Amino acid sequence: MASVFTKIIRGELPCYKVYEDEMVIAILAKDQIHLGHTLVIPKQEIDHWTDLPETLYVHLQKCAMRIGRAIQKVTECRRVLTAAIGYEVPHFHLHLIPSWSMADLNFSKARTRPHEEMEKMAERLRQALGH
Repeated sequence: MASVFTKIIRGELPCYKVYEDEMVIAILAKDQIHLGHTLVIPKQEIDHWTDLPETLYVHLQKCAMRIGRAIQKVTECRRVLTAAIGYEVPHFHLHLIPSWSMADLNFSKARTRPHEEMEKMAERLRQALGH
């Protein structure tokens, strides 16, 4: 059965897309720890990061660095935290979380934001990425 991310990649479910190329897609997380919280997801459905082909892993990380810089620029955060948790969806994804302190790496703070806020943030990030 296809993961929720595979359904998003296929266009079967809506998302706030920030970036896409032939190998990865980046979308705003449904529940935001801080506005700008982005998921970088390989299009190939692979459960665990250690199972990713090396070329895909390296490509995903390079995209994450570029997107992380855009998140810093747009949100003016001190750091962009990364986390690869992997329990909630069996499809590897890398969280990029705008952060001002270590306490920001707390998923219990995540909350759904209004559509307008999410759309505006996605657009700002796309512009910062030159898309």
